[in-house]
Amino acid sequence: MDTVKLIQMANQIGAFFAAWPDRAEAREGVANHLRRFWEPRMRRALLQSLETPLAESLTPLVREALEQHADTLMPVADR
Repeated sequence: MDTVKLIQMANQIGAFFAAWPDRAEAREGVANHLRRFWEPRMRRALLQSLETPLAESLTPLVREALEQHADTLMPVADR
């Protein structure tokens, strides 16, 4: 799994939701998109990147969404 590519894709999703005026709704939008359209191993790899220096590449909105919704983004088998 190419974590750098996953971070780029997550940041693109975040760029879309960054235009939303309500920051809480934007974070929820990012998390919902990841839950609905990303397969479990992609979400797992992205969440694991939070513990590495690659996390610095995440935009603040995406990082906030991952941290706030980590429990529901992590695949059920990993909880």
